[in-house]
Amino acid sequence: MDIKLHRPRGTCSVTGRPLAPGEAFYSALVRGPDGLERIDVSGAAWTGPPEAALAVWRSVFPAGDNAGPTLAPIDVLLDLFEELEGRPDDAALRYLLALQLVRRRVLKIVEASTDASPADAAAPAVLVLACRRRAREYCVAVEEPAITAVAAVGERLTALLWSGEAA
Repeated sequence: MDIKLHRPRGTCSVTGRPLAPGEAFYSALVRGPDGLERIDVSGAAWTGPPEAALAVWRSVFPAGDNAGPTLAPIDVLLDLFEELEGRPDDAALRYLLALQLVRRRVLKIVEASTDASPADAAAPAVLVLACRRRAREYCVAVEEPAITAVAAVGERLTALLWSGEAA
């Protein structure tokens, strides 16, 4: 299942000026009061990553008839995946992002295990994932979002992964 997010908003978040087709701009993922948010800044207004930025990348604003969905750069997604480690409030988002990276063959499942001892059958399952791109392994708790949070987590993941008209 592909989860898709919004395309570039079309205006510079610093100046409020519309971005022109073919214009270079920067996107940043920042932690805001409502979770992770994407901001877009024109090349002329860019002064560097915002203080709360978790990931940054440079893009070219698409032409109106050529604006299909595009996946955020893999290195940006890996940086975000690493940044989410150790954040209990973002465990479900990190797990779903890991599954997307496995689906895209960026990460490979090495082992799926449970930390449960016979005395503690409620311990969470864990995925051990390998990343050749970064030559390391990651452990990810299998943390499916609560039924009440599925839509919100899905929207956050979509916003992080995708841009384009179909998003």
